[in-house]
Amino acid sequence: MVYEGARSVYGPVLAALGASAVVVGLVTGAGEAVALVLRLAFGPIADRTGRYWSLTIVGYGLTAVCVPLLWLAPRLGVAGLGFAATMILLERLGKAVRSPSKSALLAHVATAVGRGRGFGVHKALDQVGAFAGPLLVAAVVAASSLWVGMAVLAVPGAIAMVLLLTLRARVPDPGVYDDQPAPAAMEAPVERRGWWAEAVGAGLSGDFFRYAFAASLTTGGLVTFGIIGYHLTIDGLLPVAAVPLVYAGAMAVEAVAALVVGSVYDRTGTRVLLVVPVLVALVPALALGPALWTVLAGVVVWGIAQGVQDSTIKAVVADLVEAPRRATAYGVFAGIQGALAIVGGVTAGWLYERSLLALVVVVALTQVVALVILLQTFRGSARPRRAG
Repeated sequence: MVYEGARSVYGPVLAALGASAVVVGLVTGAGEAVALVLRLAFGPIADRTGRYWSLTIVGYGLTAVCVPLLWLAPRLGVAGLGFAATMILLERLGKAVRSPSKSALLAHVATAVGRGRGFGVHKALDQVGAFAGPLLVAAVVAASSLWVGMAVLAVPGAIAMVLLLTLRARVPDPGVYDDQPAPAAMEAPVERRGWWAEAVGAGLSGDFFRYAFAASLTTGGLVTFGIIGYHLTIDGLLPVAAVPLVYAGAMAVEAVAALVVGSVYDRTGTRVLLVVPVLVALVPALALGPALWTVLAGVVVWGIAQGVQDSTIKAVVADLVEAPRRATAYGVFAGIQGALAIVGGVTAGWLYERSLLALVVVVALTQVVALVILLQTFRGSARPRRAG
């Protein structure tokens, strides 16, 4: 609720503080990069220390604090835009801190039901909050102001922290949910390299890196909702209070997509992921168009692509990498995603202000490359093993 509620209006928030489309693209792209690239550090830290729960809680705590503080931004005068950008980046840092650990915990819990289904169910439940957060913000913005909408997110943030602490006390080791004995190779001590070598993925397979690069091209090519929200606001297609409603709808689509594609992945394997580059290529042509109906259609496509990217694509990583190195692998995977996310965010903002056709063409070309690499990777390797 907290970070998706805020994310639904990052475009209007930054625009209200005087940001241009390039600045919106830079901040939102850099935010995604921070959330992804810094997992390179926090993945190995989690695997080396075993403090999966602690890192998860600290990461969520950053989000719970920084988002409501956006309320202060318009009260800081000329410093408001810089302050808001800083809070957005710190909120995204929280995701970097928690995500490798959270994904490693989830990989244990999902073992018995199938990882595609497990990560899909997690994503769908996550989207309950992602749907409710924007609705809450929309209601408060309509009744009061954009900034009060940020402040009220302190309430679900506080509840989330209490819930996390309770869960940690009840289930300190989610490894107890593994329903199958670990293979002998996984029971053996993991060879430890230097910290930097681990951070950049030394020892991970070539299939993993090819898959990570292709998936990252889809991440970088997917226009951020910050740009879409900016487009809706600046072009006068919707009032600011309605933008979170559009985002909430995208979150509902995301939840359904995660569940459906996750289940299909468990039955059919990696072939289902070949649809992602096609979806990503369609987004700018639709979501940044001049008519509201095309924008809404584009948002639906955006939600499907986002749902698969944040669930089933991660399930493949869990199947490609042994348990003792999964947090590290998720960090490396996210780092590659982040490097392309910031390039994609800035490029999308820059091209949006100059030529929508050029933006559509550039995104389409990157997705052709992603599709080719995915095809080569999936054909050149055996289908990843599935648990459950």
